Amino acid sequence: MSEQSTNWQGAIASSNDERHGQTHIQLRIPKQFHQEPIISNLITQYDLTVNITAALLSANAREDGWFDLELYGTTQQINSALVYLNDLNLEIWRDSDPQVENW
Repeated sequence: MSEQSTNWQGAIASSNDERHGQTHIQLRIPKQFHQEPIISNLITQYDLTVNITAALLSANAREDGWFDLELYGTTQQINSALVYLNDLNLEIWRDSDPQVENW
């Protein structure tokens, strides 16, 4: 019976990670990363939908780029993507109240 109980608890933990939601972040991408596909990686590696709501990036790439992004996906996908951005030591500002859809 304990094996069955463990499987049931695991299913609940998994279902929490599968809830869909969105979060809004502001991201500074330093000029040394301008040739890296950082936003593209959020889509391809983390299976997110990314909406760029605002951006500042100079044509000559002499300055840092600034992006306002809306990230859509499961809680796990969004959290993994934020870890990826953090691991790159990028400056990230995140809304304090991410929206989660309960479906």
